[in-house]
Amino acid sequence: MLPGEVYDELDARLGPVDDELRRRYPGSRAARQPVHTLYVPADRFGPSTVAEYGRAALEAVAEHGPLPFPDDVVARVLSKLEREPVEDLRVDFEDSYGRRDDAEEDAAARWAAALLCRDPLQTLFDEEGHPVDTAPFSVGLRCKSLEAATRRRAVRTLDVFLAELGRPPEGFVVTLPKVSAVAQVEAMVVLCGRLEATHDLAPGTLRFEVQIETPAAVLAADGAATVARLVHAGQGRCVGLHYGTYDYSAALGIAAAYQSLEHPAADHAKAVMQVAAAGTGVWLADGSTNIVPVGDTAAVRRAWDLHARLVRRSLERGFYQGWDLHPAQLPTRYAATYAFYRESYAAAVDRLGAYLDRRSGGVLDEPATARALASFLLRGLDCGALDPDEVGIDRSVLKGLW
Repeated sequence: MLPGEVYDELDARLGPVDDELRRRYPGSRAARQPVHTLYVPADRFGPSTVAEYGRAALEAVAEHGPLPFPDDVVARVLSKLEREPVEDLRVDFEDSYGRRDDAEEDAAARWAAALLCRDPLQTLFDEEGHPVDTAPFSVGLRCKSLEAATRRRAVRTLDVFLAELGRPPEGFVVTLPKVSAVAQVEAMVVLCGRLEATHDLAPGTLRFEVQIETPAAVLAADGAATVARLVHAGQGRCVGLHYGTYDYSAALGIAAAYQSLEHPAADHAKAVMQVAAAGTGVWLADGSTNIVPVGDTAAVRRAWDLHARLVRRSLERGFYQGWDLHPAQLPTRYAATYAFYRESYAAAVDRLGAYLDRRSGGVLDEPATARALASFLLRGLDCGALDPDEVGIDRSVLKGLW
């Protein structure tokens, strides 16, 4: 038998490695991840924005439907659009807002913050006149990039916004676009600390997500995978990686007609993102499609078919969140998502039940698979695709496995 000194030597040798791995790879974040992020230009954001998007989505279904999904899925979608049409909202001061003079953007930042302070998003009412909670469960702001041309404006917008807002709501996140270098993420970490100190916020309050929309964010000049370095440079403040379909595609010289979140170049970038984020607790979000459901019924249905297929494709590849740009995309976002979970939940429940009971069966799942099954069911419950009585496994048990 080996002497005890050998065990001690291995512990001494690998102890620092153990600590480093725990720090860098804490595991999945066991919290509700939104199925989408809806971007609204700052100059179009108002007290009834979410309610208006919900109504517009319902009107699109009424005018151009039915949705090409099973009745139980459609019923859930209509209920979702009435109850919580938007899960995650970004007030956008970047591409969809454009360049304005300082006074105008300052005013828009104060206006957006004031609206979020007053929580004015709960504006829908049911048939009896009772208010219905339509507020997104998470909100945030997309500032301009930290590139030289827009850096000072990005910082000023965050400063003005927080001065008006005070303490951000739970789940608040800043989206940092067009990141190309690790130093930009390191600077964002420093900036968050300065903003917290200036606006009397607890350390660690401000968190951000990084948009991967430049080639340099995927592959550095020395051949290293930049995106992995971006995640760890965030020092716990980086909570998401969002793929930017059109900026990234254009930077690679892909013709406009072929720019898509399913282009092979997009799949490569997202595969690198996925590996970089694995085990870190950083969430992934796929990009958007700019083919929106507008026009006559035939045009709307073509756009719905495309959007639903792209949403399903992302889900199958492990991207559980994506961007939406138009209210008529909400029906297919939820329909494709709900169908994804409802088609497979019964088998997932059976397999996880067998694992928990340690019963013999045709499939012998390992702990890693049990975690994936629990994650799948929790995501379905969180977004409204599944009901607790259908799953039949207590959330505390599912979260314990996750």
